Amino acid sequence: MAEGGDGELGSEQAVASRWSFMRSELNQLHSKVTEMELELSEHALVIGAIKPLDPARKCFRLIGGVLVERTVGEVLPAVQRNREGLEDMIKRLAEALERKKREIAEFEAKYKIKIRRADEVADEEQAKNQNAVAGAAAQGVLVGSSSS
Repeated sequence: MAEGGDGELGSEQAVASRWSFMRSELNQLHSKVTEMELELSEHALVIGAIKPLDPARKCFRLIGGVLVERTVGEVLPAVQRNREGLEDMIKRLAEALERKKREIAEFEAKYKIKIRRADEVADEEQAKNQNAVAGAAAQGVLVGSSSS
């Protein structure tokens, strides 16, 4: 990227490229948080299902793509530790997501980036069309059928 010595981005294209990259990173973080939350809910379901069972009861667990036989007493603590690790990871990812949002907001403010939603663009197009029709009518252009 073309950056000046003071950390300024040189061209409009470089600013747009950097902004696009930052938005991509934000989307990736958001996707990862969502994925981890889904995995966390799956762990909670498993814990809820096996917690009331006899600790000596046979239980199967998928470890690295291999199904292994264990007991509920062995599996339950491991699943609970995994859940705690997921909660910690989600917390760190959520913090990173917030930092990235702030970074993007600061970047947008610094380079005066304004996001136009699709409905705003459509409203502007409609307003332009209405102004064009109104301008044509003000100039005395007659529009209609010519049946005499």
